Amino acid sequence: MILAIPAPKIKRTHGLELRPDSGYDSPPVPNDDHNSEAGMPRDPLRTAVITCAVLDIEIRQFARDLAHIIHIHTLEQGLHNEPDKLRQTLQEAITRAEQLPDIQAIVLGYGLCSRGTEGVRTTRAKLVIPRAHDCITLLLGSKERYAEYVKQNPGTYWYSPGWNLHHIPPGKDRYDKLYQQYCEKYGQDNAQFLMEQEQAWFKSYNRATYVDLGVGVTEADLQYTRQCADWLGWSCDHRHGDPALLMALLSGDWDNDRFVVLEPGQSIRMTADERVIEPAPACPSQDSPA
Repeated sequence: MILAIPAPKIKRTHGLELRPDSGYDSPPVPNDDHNSEAGMPRDPLRTAVITCAVLDIEIRQFARDLAHIIHIHTLEQGLHNEPDKLRQTLQEAITRAEQLPDIQAIVLGYGLCSRGTEGVRTTRAKLVIPRAHDCITLLLGSKERYAEYVKQNPGTYWYSPGWNLHHIPPGKDRYDKLYQQYCEKYGQDNAQFLMEQEQAWFKSYNRATYVDLGVGVTEADLQYTRQCADWLGWSCDHRHGDPALLMALLSGDWDNDRFVVLEPGQSIRMTADERVIEPAPACPSQDSPA
C-alpha cells in the first residue's frame, strides 16, 4: 500500500516575526517497486527529497503517489539570503539523508539559489539538482520559460503560495511590520531612514507576478498579491505554471537538458550561459603529486 506524505499544518501569517523553522521531516513511506506509473523508470531509485519551504506544498502534492520517494525534508525559507548558511544547512541535511540505509538518490527542491548550492555533495548516493536559478523556474516549468518571462518583464517580483506563506512579500503589511520593529530597536528617526532605504530597493521592481501549479492557491492569496501590487504602484500578473519540471525531478526522469546528476563526491558550479549550472571539476587530491 502506498501512503501519502502529509503536509505539515502551518498557520498562515503575514507578520514578520515568523517562527524559527530548522526543518521538518516526513514519515518514511514504504517502497513498492511493482507500482510504478506509466512513463516512469521501471525501478526508480529510492529517493530522498530536500526542499526549500517555498516548494513544500507542491513537492508533497506531486510526490504523494510516488512510492520510491521515501523521505522528504523541508528547510526554512530565506536561506538563499545567506548563501554560506544555505550551503552549510543543505550539506547537513544531505549528510543526514545519506544515513538512511535505503536511500539511493537525493534530489533538491532548489536551483542555484544565490550560489548557495555550490559545493554541496554526497558520499554514496546520487545528487540531482535542477538547472534553475531559483524555485520560480520549478514553478514555471523550465529555465527557458523563466528566462523569456524575465527578459520581457525585467522588473518582476515573484509571489506564490509558498512565498506568501513563508515570507512577507513587498507591500503594506511588510512596510508596517518592519517600520514597527525598526522603531522599537532604533528609534523613530532611524527607523524612517531605514525604511527609505528599504523602499529604494523596491524601486527596481514594477510588477508583482503570482505563479502557481494549482496547489495551495486561494482567491484570498491572489487578492493579497493584488493589494500588495496596488500599494506599491506595480502592475500585477497571474501565471499558471507547468508541473513538468517538478514532476520529472521527483519521478527520476533526469535528462541532461533539465538536470545535473552528480555522482558521490561531485558538486555543481554556476555557468554564465543558459545551462545555469554544471558539474564542478574534481578537486585534486592532497596526495596528488605537485
